[in-house]
Amino acid sequence: MGNIFLKTAGHNVFSWENLGNIKEGRGDLGEEMPVLVYRLMQFTMLDILTKTYGKEQADEHFRQAGFLAGTEFAKNALDLKTDFNAFWANLQKALQSLKIGILRMEAFNSENGNIVLTVAQDLDCSGLPVTNETVCCYDEGFIAGILEAYTGKKYVVREVDCWANGDRVCRFRGVVK
Repeated sequence: MGNIFLKTAGHNVFSWENLGNIKEGRGDLGEEMPVLVYRLMQFTMLDILTKTYGKEQADEHFRQAGFLAGTEFAKNALDLKTDFNAFWANLQKALQSLKIGILRMEAFNSENGNIVLTVAQDLDCSGLPVTNETVCCYDEGFIAGILEAYTGKKYVVREVDCWANGDRVCRFRGVVK
């Protein structure tokens, strides 16, 4: 493996393989870490991006990062060749086993591909104080990336309900562009 920090075409290039062998590298500590540590990294990064670029642009950067993560997750951790029901069941199982959240589908329009789903016990926001805003822009991109990787269609996903606005699940609406 080469230097993962080398630049190509002016930017760092993400590769699933560059995530490394976590089992080997963390033999004593294991693969899991507290949600607190994940949120510490995420929220401090979002804070710096917001101070540098403003809230809208910072959210868009997080959406784009989530999209890349969702696309790579789908390609490397899910079977993209199964029928929709099997894919959905595998996605639910994967998100729950990785402790990302508990995924449920509320509505799916098979004619146009539009979808409404919820994530309970969401990694990003469950337990946050109520601030009357939706905060899961990374998840918006992550879900859009997964949906595009599976369907081949471009999705715009937006959070419509969030723990941070007083709900107890995050609800996302995905619309095919």
